[in-house]
Amino acid sequence: MELTGKVVLVTGSARRIGRAIALALARAGADVIIHYNRSRTDAEATARQIRALGVEAVAIQADLSEPQQIAEMFDAVAEKFGRLDVLVNNAAVFERTPIETLSAEQWDTQMNLNARAPALCIRCAMPLMRDGGAIINITDIAAEKPLAGYPAYCASKAALLGLTKSAAKALAGRNIRVNAVAPGAILWAEGISEEKKQVVLNQIPLKRLGCPDDIAAAVVFLAKHDYITGQTLRIAGGWHM
Repeated sequence: MELTGKVVLVTGSARRIGRAIALALARAGADVIIHYNRSRTDAEATARQIRALGVEAVAIQADLSEPQQIAEMFDAVAEKFGRLDVLVNNAAVFERTPIETLSAEQWDTQMNLNARAPALCIRCAMPLMRDGGAIINITDIAAEKPLAGYPAYCASKAALLGLTKSAAKALAGRNIRVNAVAPGAILWAEGISEEKKQVVLNQIPLKRLGCPDDIAAAVVFLAKHDYITGQTLRIAGGWHM
């Protein structure tokens, strides 16, 4: 798929990895919809930066844990652009939930945003992808290499991995490709100690972090490549091995 003139939606793209993905798609020529929930200032700044590249950008607010707000977001996309060519399901919540203290609310929070919301976004995107399209889900190496202390997060990302494969089979006949990008260690969590950082780095064959642009490049590749579907591209420095 040539991205020039295409319309893309990146959830959770006001900052961090989502912002890098949105900017990379804009540099490839796409018009970009910046989704945000609470980061309005960052979203508007990202939109301005994208417009400076000579393409169109709009920021749309939605709480993806609320199905009605997901539907309203896609209604806004339809009203503004009339179509959608690429959907990147990036928005997610990452919280520690030790199994011995895991609550039903904690489980539901992460499953609803990390797994249910992408499924509903795919459902809403389908009617707008009349000429085919590409869907890229941002999963995590933790879907296959679980982290102790994060059972809800790991389960939600494993669910997203299963959704990717199921949707890829279901939508192939519509010429809609569905793939995933699984980041490894890209950005440190706030408050992590130098000792814990070194423990992580020692497990990565390349012995270093990746960066948001590494994830963005993988998303652009999968959006453009017309003969890849149902695949997960691990961007993790070999950590999955």
